[in-house]
Amino acid sequence: MKTITLFAILFFAAMQNGFTSVTDTPDGKKNMAVVAPELILVNHVGFKPQSEKIALLRVKAGKFAIVNCKSGKEVFTGKPGPLKYWEHSGDSVSTADFSTLTVPGTYQLVIGKNAVVSYPFVINRDVYSDIAKASLKAFYLNRSGMDIAEQYAGKWARAAGHPDTMVLVHASAATASRPEGTVISGPGGWYDAGDYNKYVVNSGITTYTLLLFCQMYPEYCKTLNGNIPESGNGIPDVYNELLYNLRWMLTMQDPADGGVYHKLTNKTFCDFVMPDKATDHRYVVMKSTAASLDFAATMAMASRVFAKTTYPELKMLSQTCLAVAERAYAWAKANPAVYYQNPSDISTGAYDDNQLNDEFFWASAEIGLATGNVSMVSGKEIMDQKIMVPSWDYSGMSGIVSLALSESTGFETQRNLAKKQLLMYADKLVSKAQQSPYHVSIDFFKWGSNSDVANIALLKLVAARISKNPVYYKSVQGDLDYLLGRNATSYCFVTGFGAKQVMQIHHRPSGADGITEPCPGFLAGGPNTIVLNDCPGITRSTFPAKSYTDSQCSYSTNEIAINWNAPLFFLLAAADAQDK
Repeated sequence: MKTITLFAILFFAAMQNGFTSVTDTPDGKKNMAVVAPELILVNHVGFKPQSEKIALLRVKAGKFAIVNCKSGKEVFTGKPGPLKYWEHSGDSVSTADFSTLTVPGTYQLVIGKNAVVSYPFVINRDVYSDIAKASLKAFYLNRSGMDIAEQYAGKWARAAGHPDTMVLVHASAATASRPEGTVISGPGGWYDAGDYNKYVVNSGITTYTLLLFCQMYPEYCKTLNGNIPESGNGIPDVYNELLYNLRWMLTMQDPADGGVYHKLTNKTFCDFVMPDKATDHRYVVMKSTAASLDFAATMAMASRVFAKTTYPELKMLSQTCLAVAERAYAWAKANPAVYYQNPSDISTGAYDDNQLNDEFFWASAEIGLATGNVSMVSGKEIMDQKIMVPSWDYSGMSGIVSLALSESTGFETQRNLAKKQLLMYADKLVSKAQQSPYHVSIDFFKWGSNSDVANIALLKLVAARISKNPVYYKSVQGDLDYLLGRNATSYCFVTGFGAKQVMQIHHRPSGADGITEPCPGFLAGGPNTIVLNDCPGITRSTFPAKSYTDSQCSYSTNEIAINWNAPLFFLLAAADAQDK
């Protein structure tokens, strides 16, 4: 995008969406007209008073002002930095820093005499409270086998779908004790993404992420009321929500040999119908080494976290989790190369992975920490891990994180090595953000790029915890701002929030319920150029940071997924917890 001067702003503004839009402030006052909002990129939700506050300007300007929406008065003026080009977005932006503005209120950023006016944003100590709760509530809205009640879901209430109490054993999963066609029960759990299936590999990294949050922020968990059916039962709601999925995962282990089925699924993806209308037969499909290892790691992590709580039910469950983890790990050791592939009659998500050194490392690290068996993790294995953003198909970093945070006696050598590896990578991430015109660490845009931004922030938060260095918290703000609007598309990528909202997510309940707004609290997958032709007739940008469309057909950019919402919740709730 060429540099735009103030002389051209008014003409350009008239061509932009939002030229005359007016929105309400929380106190009922009217904000100024939003003019040419695409020229100002800002976190639509807002900032805590003491946080760094940065907007990006896609226009050459000598100064900018921050205006209080209630009084209409300028409360801050500043001079933006130089325009810098970002190769991933194909445009140039300058930095408008107003970090010293700390007075709570609702504001807009203005260039010229209201020639360009940003979307409104809030400065408030509790600015992330509602969106953090919504990102957790999204898991409830995606529960399988349960009526989603109006009391908890409002207008997104729906009938239960997929009780999964009569699931068939697929031919690929058949054994002498459970031959093909055997009926088993696998109720509960979360729908994985925009479809209605449930996958152990993806459930593992998702549940682990929520368990990690419980480990790092136990006091915050005690105070968070998620307004779900289990609220008030004596167990914090973050635990309550992850338990709904963890108990489903327990049903995916074959009691005869300890191996774990890869997924519970229809044979094909269903149409965009509500869950109770999707009534095709359900199957457990093939045991796999990856599923067994991810299951083992997650259950071992759960056993550690539950054992340290004061809740009797969780302390008892801790013992069960460790026992099933060890059985699954033993099956994987005996079957180290059972790589998942979809059978010929199954066409739902594969989550296939033929490189399992990282899964073996993660599972051995978690079981070693849970049992106190130091011999399960060697220094060489730690050093051999790829130090990168964690994802469903690369879980070695999860083992690094667990070891770095561990306080277990005897693991000092492993802990120090893991800390060194993690902090070196976190420093690289911070350096990337400091050099980026967009003030973010991400410089790759694969499928689900927004989840990579959230997971990058998660790693920085772990680095801050183990180092006590505030530079990581400062960098996390940039990742948060990106997801909430300060990105090349100007969308707030969390449904139900922001001035420019994602509306057409690839999510069957949201697409079939007849409600204009999508289920709130979900993180849209985000821009990437991996698949450009999922929406016929829609041409996406070839710049990866702009290659996004808010269209239901765009499963490559606008689907939701549980493993994307878990780091989103982690980031939002950690931000909400800070300074409280």
